[in-house]
Amino acid sequence: MVTCILGALSLAKPAQDVESPKHRAWDMLMTAAFSPRVSDRTNGIRALGLLRNNLEARQLAENALSDPNTDVRRAAATALGQMHAKESIPKLQGALSDKKVPVVMAAAQSLRELNDEKSAYAVYYDLLVGERKAGDGLIAKQLATLKDPKVLAQIGFSEGIGFVPFAGIGWDAWRTMHKKDPNPVRAVAATLLAHDPDPASGGALVKATHDKNWMVRAAAVEAIAQRGDASLLPHVVEKFSDKNVKVRYSAAAAVIRLSAIEQSKTARNGR
Repeated sequence: MVTCILGALSLAKPAQDVESPKHRAWDMLMTAAFSPRVSDRTNGIRALGLLRNNLEARQLAENALSDPNTDVRRAAATALGQMHAKESIPKLQGALSDKKVPVVMAAAQSLRELNDEKSAYAVYYDLLVGERKAGDGLIAKQLATLKDPKVLAQIGFSEGIGFVPFAGIGWDAWRTMHKKDPNPVRAVAATLLAHDPDPASGGALVKATHDKNWMVRAAAVEAIAQRGDASLLPHVVEKFSDKNVKVRYSAAAAVIRLSAIEQSKTARNGR
């Protein structure tokens, strides 16, 4: 793969273009991509996400999915999503079996951006419930380590929560995370399961409304509301008595939303 990339790049640049800014730019990125320094490889590969419809950039990122360093592999998975590389979907699906959860998270997010939502939802389900979906072979057994708080702590706030709008939790959750350092990954997973049509995800969200972490409970309640499944309404009503006020308020809003959906459905069926 590396030889192919280098060969393609050398053929793509005519002799008169040797000193052009474009040539120097590629030299910089190539040097970074194969640098012995992890920080150089990580930053160089991450920058490739700006280059859409570029075969060389895609090949460099795909090659970096095999890098021995977790940060580089994570950057590669992220870059492939940012460059909208649909051709790389099989490679990203393979990255879901990475032994490092941050890489799996990055690959799942990119697959979601590339409209391979089924693969992404499988990961978010596993993250939320801590085990694999029956019969789903995409997720590696290594994800059992999600039950290890130390492993979860390695993912941290920046590894996937930045793109998630915690509507009813907001900045207070962000401050709480930084003060007490609770891990937000399962709350992120709950939020991202909102639109998964699989009934199993609906059940997982209901179970998550009883989680010991209030952020997970609140995120699950909000996801149920966004899911729009009025059959889950009784489970949300139960959260009116939650010990955390944010969960109670989220439940109240969710009940209003789901009640309106239920009434609308009843009216349509009555016509």
